[in-house]
This record gives sequence, structure tokens and C-alpha cells, in this order.
Amino acid sequence: MTEYYIMEKFDPKKFVMEEVLTSTECIELFGITRGRLSSLIRSNKIVPIKKAGVQLYLKQDMLKKKAELEALRIKYRPWEHE
Repeated sequence: MTEYYIMEKFDPKKFVMEEVLTSTECIELFGITRGRLSSLIRSNKIVPIKKAGVQLYLKQDMLKKKAELEALRIKYRPWEHE
């Protein structure tokens, strides 16, 4: 069977707007403080894709990390999820 793929024009602005997050957006997504985000970066649990005045993160990576952090919150803070 032959498979066909439709190639659409790559729009870099659209990609960046939809798939790249700033530190502030990550803080809002995770529901954490800026200090906690800095701690995650220092311990290499979160790695920015670009560090140049503004740190940028891939949304897909941050959504995976959010699920991981939520699982850890349930494990270590069960009283918050009763």
C-alpha cells in the first residue's frame, strides 16, 4: 500500500507561537514559583532550548515535565489531593 503525506508550508512564526514557551508561561503551566523553576533548571531537570536574555522551552517537553511533577505531587503530598 502506498502512503501519501501532504506537506504544508512551514510557518516559523506559527511554530514559535504554538510550540515554544517562555519562563513566565512555564511558571503558569506548572503552577510553581520562579524560584522553583530556577531550581529545576540548575538541577538539569528542565533544560531551556535557548538562553539569551529570555529562556525558551519546547512546549512538548514542558507538558511531559508537568505530568511528571503532578505525579510527584500526588506521591509526596497526598493530603492535597484527597
